[in-house]
Amino acid sequence: MPTIDVTVYYLEMLAHAKRAIAAPRDDLMIVHAHNPSVAYYRYLYHAVGADYHWRSRGLLSDAALAAILSDPGIEVHVLHVAGCPAGFAELDRRKSDDVELVQFGLMRDHIGKGLGKYFLQCVIDKVWSDRPRRFWLHTCTLDHPHALPNYEKSGFTLYKQEVIQRDVPRV
Repeated sequence: MPTIDVTVYYLEMLAHAKRAIAAPRDDLMIVHAHNPSVAYYRYLYHAVGADYHWRSRGLLSDAALAAILSDPGIEVHVLHVAGCPAGFAELDRRKSDDVELVQFGLMRDHIGKGLGKYFLQCVIDKVWSDRPRRFWLHTCTLDHPHALPNYEKSGFTLYKQEVIQRDVPRV
């Protein structure tokens, strides 16, 4: 596999960035998937992350992933459009005052319709309802080109940046 340079951006939010973003359509619902099955999580993870070479959760065994998903500090929220999954967010709340947005994204057919802004703000509001000290995430140059600008427009600020080497399969 070829190796490429990837820039990783670490962003944080230290206070609730409140933005009023109306739902772009009437048939949206966000569902907290309590302790989702490994198969369902892998479906979401692949459907959202395959185009961006997501690997972290995909490399885990079913047992290791099940252990993470069953941890009460891990939350999976699924955006539904007309009753069908359209994207998901994974939150790590295992440190009570420091919440990480581990995964966030939309499935390919739902990108470019204003759903990302809306879903991200709903996730931000959900996290800050518990008043953490910090909400943070990382993204990289392999992610969708609108990911970093969307996070910054939502109130996250860059606090660290690094270049790493990644193996990327040939397409």
